[in-house]
Amino acid sequence: MIERVLGHLAAHGIDQAVLSLGYRPDSFLAAYPDGKAAGVKITYAIEPELLDTAGAIRFAARTAAIDETFVAVNGDVLTDGDVSALISFHESSGAEATIYLSPVQDPSRFGVVPTGLDGRVLEFVEKPPPGQAPTNLINAGIYVMEPRVLDRIPEGRRVSVERETFPALASEGVLFALSDGAYWLDTGTPEAYLRAQRDLLELTRGEPPTPGATRATPATSTGPGAWVLGRPEISGSVDRFSLVADGAQVCPGAVVERSVLGPHCIVEPGTRVEGSVLLAATRVMQDAIVSASIVGHRCVIGKGASVAELSILGDDVSVGDLAEVVSGRLRATLAKPS
Repeated sequence: MIERVLGHLAAHGIDQAVLSLGYRPDSFLAAYPDGKAAGVKITYAIEPELLDTAGAIRFAARTAAIDETFVAVNGDVLTDGDVSALISFHESSGAEATIYLSPVQDPSRFGVVPTGLDGRVLEFVEKPPPGQAPTNLINAGIYVMEPRVLDRIPEGRRVSVERETFPALASEGVLFALSDGAYWLDTGTPEAYLRAQRDLLELTRGEPPTPGATRATPATSTGPGAWVLGRPEISGSVDRFSLVADGAQVCPGAVVERSVLGPHCIVEPGTRVEGSVLLAATRVMQDAIVSASIVGHRCVIGKGASVAELSILGDDVSVGDLAEVVSGRLRATLAKPS
């Protein structure tokens, strides 16, 4: 996720980024030990306590000693929005901050941003009741800011950019916004995470769905084969909207549809994997079903078991033979030494 966000920014000329971290920062430090990801130099600002959205922006910018116009981005938003156009509009408008907007069908989950003809934000309405939003243009989580905005954010407490900072800027007429209707997805829910995978596999965001992916030789002449990374072993049926990573095995009689199989996954004979993501080294045993679910690393789904309806399995979870997990949330438990 972070690499896709950074890669998009790099395509618009941004070559340095500060990751504002709170939860499990060591995971990021371990993933990028050389301080670079997707062609972008990265540094870290690790919050000693949760500071909310505006507080996190202030903390990260001060930690990195930012003293010029900067871009702030939500780390769980995937978009093809034109960041270059957003920066240019910000500079031409004389705004203190400029928000990228995206149209959505149901704006009640987001901050709604009505604007004037010149792009000036008239008000900032955070999560309006269903059916009462003044527009369907919502805060899409990409901001261009002048460093003086940081002085507006109180230090030492939680501050929300959506509920405090932006409404104050809007009331003074110094907050602007721009929309271009490009692909945009907030991936902050399990449903949206699976949709993000589906959009990539269906080439909504271009081809290939991930760097280095190629088409496997199709079993028939009716269409292209599945997407593959490296050299997986595919003996079963995998449709063209799926991706199978290096070292994974799809055994004879197994069926994989609209799914992602991570490296070294094994899908045994008679199994079905539909609309799901299986992370590395997970094993789905004979005659089991995984449907519309997210399965962590090194999991084992027992013979004849079923994992369905947006179930989420953490790393190292084992599901017993013939067990049924429906809309479940499971994590592994480790026995304490005696």
